[in-house]
Amino acid sequence: MQITYYGQSCFLVETVGKKLLFDPFISPNPLQADQAAAIVNSIQADYILLTHGHGDHVADAEAIAKRCDATIVSNYEIVSYYQAKGIKGHPMNLGGSWNFDFGKLKMVNAVHSSVLPDGTYAGNPGGFVISNAEGSFYHAGDTALTWDMKLLPMICPVLDFAILPIGDNFTMGIDDAVLAADFIDCNKIIACHYDTFGYIKIDHASAQKAFAAKGKELILLPLNESSTIESLWEK
Repeated sequence: MQITYYGQSCFLVETVGKKLLFDPFISPNPLQADQAAAIVNSIQADYILLTHGHGDHVADAEAIAKRCDATIVSNYEIVSYYQAKGIKGHPMNLGGSWNFDFGKLKMVNAVHSSVLPDGTYAGNPGGFVISNAEGSFYHAGDTALTWDMKLLPMICPVLDFAILPIGDNFTMGIDDAVLAADFIDCNKIIACHYDTFGYIKIDHASAQKAFAAKGKELILLPLNESSTIESLWEK
């Protein structure tokens, strides 16, 4: 698998010949500055996976989906919203799973809020567990620490890595994310939802130290750079 981080909770994961774009928030991201438009116009995606409806997760979804003829995967309410705009979609809901051409996807619980930027009801937030011949991973979306995470090792394949929010204030902070990594039985964590705004700025060294103290590895990916999953753990 190859992964590229575009800031906040936006990742492009390339796996089994498909490109999966998660929570595209690039154009309004203050960390992207002048290069945002070029990045948005260059991204290729087969699927766009939306964990919930907040603007910092869906800002560029419509533009990229229309340009790439991508399929949006999310809960029923969000997919219906984009289908009304002429965009392809696959609706799901919490607890459901589906076998796509990129692998099996299970939509799991997240504890957060959700509304689309224009005020449209966006259903319940969620996270995604994806598994295929190349591996298995979890994108938690925006969430608090939740006891439901303990279910993942019981109902999903063993995770090769997980993408967890660590910025605090709106989601889990570092200490809760360390516990979440225990709950999901995963020692390799890629961070998201941090540093974009003042409310969620973190101390990088302290965050990595907190995870290391519990025998876990926290990766803070550089913006707009691509890495293979294997190479991340070799560094």
